[in-house]
Amino acid sequence: MQKITTCLWFNDQAEEATNFYVSIFKNSKVLSMMRWPKGHADEGKVLVTTFELDGVRFQALNGGPQFKFNEAMSQSIDCKTQEEVDYFWDRLLEGGGEPSQCSWLKDRFGVSWQVVPEQLPRLLQDPDRAKASRVMDAMMQMSKIDIAKLEAAAKG
Repeated sequence: MQKITTCLWFNDQAEEATNFYVSIFKNSKVLSMMRWPKGHADEGKVLVTTFELDGVRFQALNGGPQFKFNEAMSQSIDCKTQEEVDYFWDRLLEGGGEPSQCSWLKDRFGVSWQVVPEQLPRLLQDPDRAKASRVMDAMMQMSKIDIAKLEAAAKG
């Protein structure tokens, strides 16, 4: 059993966000949806969901408008290919997400994501610091990461 679970605080979009995320990631599922009980002002509406994204457990809470997501907390997706980068990037932007810089984006709910090809950290940590610097410079010009451009920068 997973010991630590990330809880995402939504105003009233927990069910929609849960279904959206589960539709994007393979091997994902909704585990539970707890609704407000009979007699409560929000009777029948979702209070908390529990779901897994590729085996990692999350919760989504409809906690109200007091708190908003920001970049101080993000979900990072490790990708093996450009096709994976493109898939996750495009899907997470669906419905009003906003691209940012250097692999970052915000989805339509305001949750920040990093869509990172496995080549990026490897190239940035290269012992050849000139090569790593060229890769960093190339990355800083990107929104969605382009693996071919990173590898070209590494070659000089």
